[in-house]
Amino acid sequence: MRALIQRVVGARVSVDGTVIGQCGAGALILVCAMPDDTEATANTLAQKIAKLRIFKDGDGKMNLSLLQSGGSALVVSQFTLAADTSRGNRPGFSGAAKPDVAHTLYRRFTDALQTLEIPTETGKFGADMQVSLTNDGPVTLWLDTNA
Repeated sequence: MRALIQRVVGARVSVDGTVIGQCGAGALILVCAMPDDTEATANTLAQKIAKLRIFKDGDGKMNLSLLQSGGSALVVSQFTLAADTSRGNRPGFSGAAKPDVAHTLYRRFTDALQTLEIPTETGKFGADMQVSLTNDGPVTLWLDTNA
């Protein structure tokens, strides 16, 4: 799986002008399932993100995880993270998992975060969404479980 994690002051996702998910201080997580991913992959990625020390401690240093900081998460499916731009100017997305598999893994990833007691909201899988955020830092990380 691939994920782009942004430390945020707040973020929200809308569909057709209606906010369907949001978070306060914490992480906006854009996630993409790849063809060889499994539920174990989704669980591993959720554990990794929950424990990443990217939040400020009392001294202003990045020493706290999402779990330790008490932050929340907004998870948005993002198949375009699988873009192949090696040929021409039009990205290809055949490197992303098929929609039915991707949807299952997206739900598994979100459930894994919630199991860790991280307040988590989501976008709508497969929908045309508008995402708004206030990046904090900015801190943005790319994770790939296959790397």
